[in-house]
Amino acid sequence: MCAQTSNSTNKSIEEIQINSKERKQNGEFVRGVSGFRNILAKNSIFEPEPKRYHLLVALNCPWCHRVTLARNILGLQNSITMDIVFPNRTSADHPNGSNQWEFAPERKASLTNTQLSECTLDTATGQNFRVVRQIYQAEGSQEGSLPILYDKKTNRIVSNESAEIVRMLNKNALSLGSNLDDKERLDLYPKTKQSEIDLLNEQIYVNINNGAYKAGFSSNQSIYKQAYENYFDTLNLLEKRLASNNHSFLTGNRFTEADLRLFPTLYRHDPVYYLRMKLNGAKILDYPHLWNWLCRVYALPGVATSNSLVHCRQGYFGRSWNNVVPLGPIKPMTYPEAYKHPELADLNKNQTNS
Repeated sequence: MCAQTSNSTNKSIEEIQINSKERKQNGEFVRGVSGFRNILAKNSIFEPEPKRYHLLVALNCPWCHRVTLARNILGLQNSITMDIVFPNRTSADHPNGSNQWEFAPERKASLTNTQLSECTLDTATGQNFRVVRQIYQAEGSQEGSLPILYDKKTNRIVSNESAEIVRMLNKNALSLGSNLDDKERLDLYPKTKQSEIDLLNEQIYVNINNGAYKAGFSSNQSIYKQAYENYFDTLNLLEKRLASNNHSFLTGNRFTEADLRLFPTLYRHDPVYYLRMKLNGAKILDYPHLWNWLCRVYALPGVATSNSLVHCRQGYFGRSWNNVVPLGPIKPMTYPEAYKHPELADLNKNQTNS
């Protein structure tokens, strides 16, 4: 294990841990820090090579969604293999313990009463591990989080920090075996936009990505209220940004890392977070420019297949809501079908004003 240490926290990647114990005791949700922070680099232990690396993900997890988006958008589906866990963690009577991400393609989702075809066994380690924590324990760690970028050559975890995995995949896409040529493949972190992307990343991480969890999982009313207000204040700022600059994406007319980081949360907002995270102030459908942006991103090659709302809904509602998953929304149409219809924002606006 190689943990990266720093004198300062990068607030676009991780949460400040000062007084975290006391903050948790006061009812605040505080996200932990990822412990595996190795990098892919030439002439290093982890050389960027085709077919060598493997992703382990949960499709309901927004942090995992970042890396599945990057994998698809960068054309790495055939060169970086992937395993997918069941969206609900293990229960108290599981032989490997409770609250574990599990490789369990035989499990049925309560939402569909069927097995989920995307779920796999552990095909990365050669050990046929049942739960993700066993992969960490093989390296002397008690972590259990996803995503994981895993090296099949050395049988080691490279990284479990999604933001850094995305950046590494982007930087090394060609060496990793992308099936897209330089003209086709997007650069998610172009030099001319890096400062702008970094500022947006921090704003989006603090108030939207992690902010949704602070609203949904904090048990203190005032902390929830602050997170709720920060979340919708930031949505308003992003709506105004898209309205004023007349661009297709957050930093211009090309999709970048800032868009990639925003998408997983907004993709989940209307069908999941509106209820589960108590973010019921408005739907993304109520923001015409953000809705059009969301549909535009969803239409990009590889985006729609990077995730599953069945996994999202099952994962967020399957355990904590007595194993009963809400079936809506159904108006103006079901999700994710709605993401194919940018015109719904105008229809919704007209109905609201009538």
